[in-house]
Amino acid sequence: MTIIRSLNQDIDSVGSTNQLYIDYKRRWRFYLEAYLGGSEWQDGSHLTRYQLETDAEYRARIKETPLDNHTRSVVSVYNSFLFRQKPEREFGTLEGNQELEDFLKDADLEGRSLDAFMKEVATWANVFGHSFILLTKPNIGAVTRADEVVNSIRPYVSVLTPLVVLDWSYERLPSGRYAIDAFKYIEDFNDEIRTVKLWTNDIIYTWTHDTRSGKEIASMEEPNQLGYVPVITAYANRSIVRGIGVSNVADIADMQKFIYNCTSEIAQSIRLDSHPSMVTTPDVNIGTGAGALIHMPETLDAGLKPYLLETSGANIDAIYRGIQQSIDAIDKMANTGAVRATESRSLSGVAMETEFSLLEAKLSEMADNFELAEEQMWRIWADYQGTTWTGSIEYPDSFNIRDTEKEIRQLQIAASTDPVDSQVKAAIDMRIWQWLDLDDVESDMINGYSAHIMYSPDGQAAIVRTEAEHTSLVSQGWTHDYECDCAKSDMKTESDVYVNGQPINGDTNASS
Repeated sequence: MTIIRSLNQDIDSVGSTNQLYIDYKRRWRFYLEAYLGGSEWQDGSHLTRYQLETDAEYRARIKETPLDNHTRSVVSVYNSFLFRQKPEREFGTLEGNQELEDFLKDADLEGRSLDAFMKEVATWANVFGHSFILLTKPNIGAVTRADEVVNSIRPYVSVLTPLVVLDWSYERLPSGRYAIDAFKYIEDFNDEIRTVKLWTNDIIYTWTHDTRSGKEIASMEEPNQLGYVPVITAYANRSIVRGIGVSNVADIADMQKFIYNCTSEIAQSIRLDSHPSMVTTPDVNIGTGAGALIHMPETLDAGLKPYLLETSGANIDAIYRGIQQSIDAIDKMANTGAVRATESRSLSGVAMETEFSLLEAKLSEMADNFELAEEQMWRIWADYQGTTWTGSIEYPDSFNIRDTEKEIRQLQIAASTDPVDSQVKAAIDMRIWQWLDLDDVESDMINGYSAHIMYSPDGQAAIVRTEAEHTSLVSQGWTHDYECDCAKSDMKTESDVYVNGQPINGDTNASS
């Protein structure tokens, strides 16, 4: 364990880091600025500086150039799919625990539910490639669990970004598994006062010092009641380096920077085209604005007349095309072309389905990683409570994306063909009816009754919407099964109805 520092050492050791942090810090800072935008992005000075441009001119150009934040947009799209459905949690022996109910409602002691907290974990994991979950419980010297209940002491979580985690190390356990055995991070930074914590398997160190004077203000150490470091690494994507994830916005942030510089060039081109530069001698007095006058000294050489430097502005269209191509490239990298589109795109059904499949594969991988991180978190939570985790966590692994307009159009085409087969007609009618009533396709309920198709002995089909209709048709010999004298291979079911090669009843499912 190379990062443990003695409390008697120089205060500079508190801010020590490992080489991985040094290597990745600058890049992580760029990802953070790209996601946050606003003043953080402007302070990063991401515009390419012109030759001979003064500091004042450069700052003015940064202030006047807007940012089209694609990084935040892509992360928002991912989170909207990942957390559209809540994870399914089975708590096993922890079921009914009052501290558990409080934890689910307020996971970080700041009012955020566990679902909201995990969404933030996913956000920063998407930005940096990974984020850290620290699960801790205040140590008040309670002797029994009853003492903790009386004092409302329970575990709570904190999310840490890679930028605040200064140092860490791993050890290989006898079982072969790697575990964090030392973890140092900035707990609080208030003006010049910084608080740094170092977790080890046995002791928790805390230092508070003044960054301006470099003097230590306070230090403390307390026993680690767990006997191991309660930190979980939540990956968006794993890399070949242990403890380091692969950001989902790495290339997108670079492309965003390119678009940002192109936007500045457009603004400069428009300004030069609207207000051309005037070339004169120092003695000439030039007015500004429309109808301005130019006063020239009588002694001025006739060959030194003022003249304008004009621009054609033709390159602006090329810059706009370059920006659009960059946006298309971002959508391809993020597999969000159909999701983020602001206008109709001429994509074939196969192309859209392929893009949805790629997006779902990316989302499923992220969901598996966050599911694993939460399972590890619950094991630590159970250890704090003196029990064993026997539950299970299940994140959604299928992300259906429906093109409603396309499905309705297919139903209209199918209905306009006036099919002779009553079974096909009933299937079309039921699908249209489901859309009109805005009911879920899989559980279409009206007043607590599930609509379905029934078949007569001679093969006719009809939609049954009420229990009375169902009872009436049953008395006439109608059943749920399609029965006729035709061969079984010729039988059609609702899922067999196609128009132009496309199923009229199915979802535009990325997993299909």
